[in-house]
Amino acid sequence: MKIKLIADSGSTKADWCLTGGNETVHFATQGISPYFLNAQQIREILERELLPQLPPDVQIAEIFYYGTGCLQPKSVQIVQTALQSVWPVAAVTVNHDLMGAARALCGRNPGIASILGTGSNSCFYDGTRIVKNNPGLGYVLGDEGSGAVLGKKLLQMYLYKSFDEELQARFEATYNTTNDEILENVYRKPLPNRYLAGFARFLGENRGHYIIENILEDGLNEFFFNHIYKYSESWTHPLHFTGSIAWNFRDILQELCELYELQLGRILRSPMEGLLEYHQS
Repeated sequence: MKIKLIADSGSTKADWCLTGGNETVHFATQGISPYFLNAQQIREILERELLPQLPPDVQIAEIFYYGTGCLQPKSVQIVQTALQSVWPVAAVTVNHDLMGAARALCGRNPGIASILGTGSNSCFYDGTRIVKNNPGLGYVLGDEGSGAVLGKKLLQMYLYKSFDEELQARFEATYNTTNDEILENVYRKPLPNRYLAGFARFLGENRGHYIIENILEDGLNEFFFNHIYKYSESWTHPLHFTGSIAWNFRDILQELCELYELQLGRILRSPMEGLLEYHQS
């Protein structure tokens, strides 16, 4: 039986799964984005973080990689080159993370597939292809509902001193930081989207506070308004979601679907569960 390596990578974290042998084994590394990393840097991550976790002498025949930023041919080539340099005899297929989400969530059935993680994206998938995709514009211009944008809104309110005393105290007790340090991380250091998304944890830990609930409800509602509503198929097909934001705030997604009379489908913390089903079937 062929040994397959399946990968699902966001900007923050990458999930890897080795399947086809006696057992299915899961691994994790930092996220890989060809927007921020070149082929050599990606190879170094693979050699430093993934190879030491793999069984010795494993012969990988096929690699199915789904990753953020892998929509343009240039970005696909960067990841393809890195993977092929580490596993030169494997058959490597690189696709974007939205296709991975669609296959994981919908299988071979039509539906709306959405990613809500560090970034956000959505599409209408007909069971084989992505037919419609409202373009993702990144965390500066778009990414509504994502961890990066929710974290950005949280920091914005903190820096504008819009928190009440209680929430201000909670924030300062959680993060020993300064305004200058925040601005340094956002504007001068690498991977600002990952830094911003890290503050989504504070949102999850402080549910029930009216400011937190407003940030979450407004942020996820913006995703529905700017993305879900753009697909006429949203009223006739189920809405599926994956990603850390979707999973941790799934109660709000359910409330929005009920409010707008839309059919809620699967919500997966990670696409890997569904990708295993897809590639093993």
